[in-house]
Amino acid sequence: MLHFGKTLVVAAHPDDEVLGCGGLIARLINQGEHVRVVFIAEGTSCRYEALNKKVQEEISFRNQCSIEAMRSLGVSSYNFYNLPCGRLDKEPIIEIAKIIEKEILDYMPTTVLTHSSIDVHNDHKITYRAVVQATRPVGKIVKNLLSFEILSSTEWNYIEAFMPNIFVDVTSTINTKINAMHCYSTEQPKYPHPRSDKGIKSLASMRGSQSGVEYAEGFKVIRSFL
Repeated sequence: MLHFGKTLVVAAHPDDEVLGCGGLIARLINQGEHVRVVFIAEGTSCRYEALNKKVQEEISFRNQCSIEAMRSLGVSSYNFYNLPCGRLDKEPIIEIAKIIEKEILDYMPTTVLTHSSIDVHNDHKITYRAVVQATRPVGKIVKNLLSFEILSSTEWNYIEAFMPNIFVDVTSTINTKINAMHCYSTEQPKYPHPRSDKGIKSLASMRGSQSGVEYAEGFKVIRSFL
């Protein structure tokens, strides 16, 4: 059985940590485990043509929303790198991987969680590639590498579906996850948008029915050393 232990979550943008594994994060912390969250990009500037004072203020606001969300989940260890949203393809991937390598050496996690390679959002794909590069099995070996799914990105790939091969029971923490998402007031449109409360709970219900519990989060194991 996979033991998560000390866990590092590498998210492309603030809100991805809640959508992808908020229930698991809250459950791990409730169990006394340690979790750190790292945000590679800022998640806001791609909506604007120029980076001005107003956009900078919105980036700061989203970071504050994220701090509130992580407080709701119980996370006290986090770092924001605020690379340009939607433009990670303009950054040398080796530099993104170096950020992740530095976090791994500093935090020494047993498990790393990040995006799926099939996500529609290109920042998610690049973050996945950088994490795979940073977790090559040399030096400090990360035992477990898993991908999570992000509503409004993973399921919008209509050619290739996310196929989880490990499920975590989040029945006891699904409401914590939903409340944490409420902290992102600018990022949660109303139903039928997939990031709505109903969308989040519907996915958790489906993953739960796949695994014999009421609510679950699904993950894909990329690599695990047992």
